Amino acid sequence: MKELVEHMAHALVNDPASATVSESETADGVELLLKVAPEDMGKVIGKQGRIAKAMRVVLKAAAAKEGKKVNLEIE
Repeated sequence: MKELVEHMAHALVNDPASATVSESETADGVELLLKVAPEDMGKVIGKQGRIAKAMRVVLKAAAAKEGKKVNLEIE
């Protein structure tokens, strides 16, 4: 899951080196935290959060295929 988020984030931002994903296990499933440079935040979130929502939908579909629950937070 972490690699999927990294791949999507690197395709969106101007500075791919600054886009990092950290993964932690929780009682509910997997928590992913995406950190990007401040100037790239708008590109990752998108107008009215559409890009972020689309990333979460793709991620949840991939997680459901593996029988997991996943949550994506953008910082």
